[in-house]
Amino acid sequence: MRRSLLSSPIEIAIAIAAGVSCLLVMSVASIPTASKCIDGEREVLLKFKQTIHGKLSSWDSHNDCCDWKGVGCDNFTGHVVKIDLSGMYLSTKVRHTSIPFIELSYLKYLDLSSNYNLLENQTISSLMENNNNSNSNSNSNSMVSLQHLSLSQIGIIGSIPENFGNRLPALTHLDLSMNGLEGSIPEIFGNNMPALAHLYLWGNSLEGAIPHSLFNVSALYLAWNKFTDLNSLCDIRAAAALRILDISFNQLSGTLPDCWSNLPSLAFLNLANNHNLSGSLPTSIGLLASLEGLHLDHNNFTGTLPSSMENCSSLVVLHLGHNKLLGPIPDWVGENLTPLTVLVLGSNHFNASVPTSLCRLRSLQLLDLSVNHISGTLPDCLANLTGMTVHEPHPNATISYGGVSQGDAIDIVWKGRVIQLQTTLGLIKSIDLSSNMLSGEIPTEITSLDGLVSLNLSRNNLRGPIPPRIDNLSNLETLDLSHNHLSGSIPRSLSLIHRMSFLNVSNNNLSGKIPDGTQLHSFDASTYTGNLGLCGDPLPNSCRREPTHPNIEEADKFFCHDFYASMGVGYAVGFLGVIVNMLFIGSYRFAYFKLLDDFANWAYVVAAIHKAKFVRILGG
Repeated sequence: MRRSLLSSPIEIAIAIAAGVSCLLVMSVASIPTASKCIDGEREVLLKFKQTIHGKLSSWDSHNDCCDWKGVGCDNFTGHVVKIDLSGMYLSTKVRHTSIPFIELSYLKYLDLSSNYNLLENQTISSLMENNNNSNSNSNSNSMVSLQHLSLSQIGIIGSIPENFGNRLPALTHLDLSMNGLEGSIPEIFGNNMPALAHLYLWGNSLEGAIPHSLFNVSALYLAWNKFTDLNSLCDIRAAAALRILDISFNQLSGTLPDCWSNLPSLAFLNLANNHNLSGSLPTSIGLLASLEGLHLDHNNFTGTLPSSMENCSSLVVLHLGHNKLLGPIPDWVGENLTPLTVLVLGSNHFNASVPTSLCRLRSLQLLDLSVNHISGTLPDCLANLTGMTVHEPHPNATISYGGVSQGDAIDIVWKGRVIQLQTTLGLIKSIDLSSNMLSGEIPTEITSLDGLVSLNLSRNNLRGPIPPRIDNLSNLETLDLSHNHLSGSIPRSLSLIHRMSFLNVSNNNLSGKIPDGTQLHSFDASTYTGNLGLCGDPLPNSCRREPTHPNIEEADKFFCHDFYASMGVGYAVGFLGVIVNMLFIGSYRFAYFKLLDDFANWAYVVAAIHKAKFVRILGG
């Protein structure tokens, strides 16, 4: 009988293992390694290089285009999927040239931003026409894979054509900011790109109404344009998914529409610096429960804060400065808006006192109530603002909203001038209560906020001394206490704040000498002017010459030292004379006790003389 080829289990197992190994080897061999650039796509890139000036020396026809600077390829297919030439100072050699990248049908990412003269004075329409007239085999949907398109700051002008998005069905990110675009946005613009999530059109000259189709994106940046109408917000039929809306620095006017319930997912709203927006704040803003950042500053809003805003309990940044809002600051600001990190209500008409409820804002890092009509005393509970201590740093310098990274910006008075904080906003801890009608003393509790970088209490009616433990504010860089009624001397502890580079205590009732040998002398004389009783460097008026006598304790030591030294010397001399005379002259023995009496009288006289000297020293 013929023996089976695989007669035992061991042989069968070995055969199976060998077969599996063979299949694995064949499978691995069939997987392509990093493929080289496809010839046709290399030619498209080289055609682009021929039309521009710039740093593209690596774009050599003899090299694999997947290794060229700014070019990325798919590791398996070799197709060009990414081109990033941003900030390379590219410019065109030929006017009205096209961008041939539209022929790269697998391209997913294209960034040509910050090449200021790349497409100077060309319109979007002309680019599309040139591309359509090219000799390529492209069709109207040749960029169906493109997801990210950034053409910011490349010099394009003209209007946005209605068919712009027809060839970009997969686009999620579009940046046309900082160009010369003008005219209105086509009503169907947003509908042409159903996947669009982030749209940047800021820094152009676009005008007219804002199409309601744009509210379907997640982040919409329209700042620095000429838009005049926001009423299309009320035309939204379905709840939009918009998270970020920035229409600041435009020409919006009139009252705000009262239909903010159409944007229930809104996390950041910026309508600042429109100047002609007026009227009361609409109550529907209180329906934005997801709102984390609200900027309505630099407008003409009037009236009181609507009570519905207490429902905006997710707010992190609230900036209502530079309006005409009035009334007391509501208690619900501190009671309900507890996540607040930035609260700016400055340059309005708020009155009454600083509500103690604000002390509940333990995350607060920037408080600005300046230029209002706030009166009363500073609350002692300011020490509860633990977000302004060194133990509570903000995790990030910038602040994000709703999971979307968003660089926020706030104007503050810094070292006597207005600056804008943006990249460092989350790192600044500041209190500005200047230009109000606050009275009473500066509470010592404020010195527990040792993370403060800026403190401005100027132009109020504060009285009393500068807190003696002011040096607890060791991180302070700018301190302004000017134009108050503070009295007493400048505490030497103020000189222990080594980071302080701006100080202003002018126009108070301070007196005495500016502490010697400290950094306080390095400030300009204007820091101290307007304090009639203040003297010493750097002020021109020197202090009245004072005697250099020591203090009471030092004078007492001086008196005792002289007295006992004189008494010791006198006693030694007298005692030596007595001993010698007693040894050699017998009659002197009888005068011994008389000598002791004379010595006692002498010691008393010496003591009286030194006591009189001591009194004269103290009397100056």
